[in-house]
Amino acid sequence: MDKEFLEELFAPFGEVVIRNMFGGTGIFHRGLNFAGIMDGQFMLKVDDETVGDFVAEGMTPWEYTRKDGKVVTMGYWSVPERLLDDPEEFKLWAQKAFDAACRIDQAKPPKQRKLQDF
Repeated sequence: MDKEFLEELFAPFGEVVIRNMFGGTGIFHRGLNFAGIMDGQFMLKVDDETVGDFVAEGMTPWEYTRKDGKVVTMGYWSVPERLLDDPEEFKLWAQKAFDAACRIDQAKPPKQRKLQDF
């Protein structure tokens, strides 16, 4: 997915910043990373409130293997392919992902929070 496609996809949701990071692509809104492309997979942020939606769709979490062989599961899950052709439903899922990122950010100590108020 190129930057232009991602900007168009997220346009109904709101302004996003797309930047390369950690060998992938991070997608940010109001200073929070809530989506990205990791290992060639398009992912959205999840938390305890939203993971069930992804499980119900048969989606999988982003995982990677550390040098010591341990598999680490991250808080990002693959995006249902059908959303890429449905801007209105994608907007809802993007909002859920951003809300999850906000809840996670709010749980951090104040000095570690990243949410930018505009």
